Amino acid sequence: MKTSNNRRGFIQKSVLGLASVLGSEVIFAKNIPKGISILGKKAFVDTLPEGKHKDLMLLNDRPLNIETPPYLLDDKITPADKMFIRNNGNLPENIDVNKWQLIIEGESVKTRKVFTMNDLKTKFKSYTYQLTMECGGNGRYGFTPQTSGNQWEDGAVSCAEWTGVRLRDVLESVGIKEDAVYIGYYGRDTHLSGDVTKSSISRGVPMKKALEDETLLAWAMNGQDIPLLHGYPLRLVVGGWPASVSGKWLSKITIRNKIHDGEKMTGHSYRVPIYPIEPGGKLPESDFKIIESMPVKSVITYPKTGAILQEKQSLSLRGHAWAGDLEVSEMTISIDFGATWQKCIVEKPKNRLAWQHWSVKIEFPKKGYYEIWAKATDAKGVAQPMVIPAWNPGGYLNNSCHRIAIKIA
Repeated sequence: MKTSNNRRGFIQKSVLGLASVLGSEVIFAKNIPKGISILGKKAFVDTLPEGKHKDLMLLNDRPLNIETPPYLLDDKITPADKMFIRNNGNLPENIDVNKWQLIIEGESVKTRKVFTMNDLKTKFKSYTYQLTMECGGNGRYGFTPQTSGNQWEDGAVSCAEWTGVRLRDVLESVGIKEDAVYIGYYGRDTHLSGDVTKSSISRGVPMKKALEDETLLAWAMNGQDIPLLHGYPLRLVVGGWPASVSGKWLSKITIRNKIHDGEKMTGHSYRVPIYPIEPGGKLPESDFKIIESMPVKSVITYPKTGAILQEKQSLSLRGHAWAGDLEVSEMTISIDFGATWQKCIVEKPKNRLAWQHWSVKIEFPKKGYYEIWAKATDAKGVAQPMVIPAWNPGGYLNNSCHRIAIKIA
């Protein structure tokens, strides 16, 4: 059978793409059965960027998406080497911080203005906050049927310490018109296609969220320059909402008189149905809503799942909990699959929108296999579900109980 021109072209493009990733020719590539992915990409390209902890998990290399196993989230302040990465495009190149500019414009700005990094650092008061950022798709792996997108497990979350100026102060310095309803951001990362006229991502938030004290234009993370992988030299940090609204490599903020319509603000991106639908179901775009405050959630950071303890040995369990714009009011754990729950000690957050640390000492009645389930409750009395929440096409907002396995020997 002759290979069609279209088919031949597809194979040639595929081989070129694989060769660029693997650094060598894929022998017999023309024989790869339809629908089969080669092993080589995982076998030979499963390497992490310099400066990242060796136990982080590479989900995708183009764009770069890296997950943190829960036990590596044990630090109260997430260090750079253990922080998850969710990119949408190519990293910007040849950054000169002395020439970096932030443009403020849009339909609802009184005066368009351009700020240098020095302007931001010298003309406005700086602030430091610990802020929780979680990918909207964290936990996506749990949905059945599987949805598209990176199959995050439980580690696409962080709480670093960010330093910068309040977005509110900068926006108010240029003037906000009365019809302003939203802000949108644009970064210097480029579209995966290489088309410099297209944004890889451009999202935003309502003015009320944009003007909160904790919404920052940040240049430092944990007391150091923000690493390039996390947005150097300037990024937007919006705690408590999907991390996708915290734009990296920030170059422009627009003040809009309508809901921002940038890349990944339309269609089904970062949206969930306004009513429950059956798994695998479809519905019109009009029946989706934009994700805003993230739901209550928690993670067990110690011990690592699979820990083996001796009989009659108590276990000091710990982790973090967070609840979007709210505080966590209660934290409980279960060792009997949710039949009974034991309360934990929950610390107050360092500041609003920071995660909260919890701890508890537990005993096991006899030898055998156990699962520890963790459940947080927010200030409005809403608790994490014990099972996967309602299915949605984007695989967003899975805040079911985090579980680890323990064996008493």
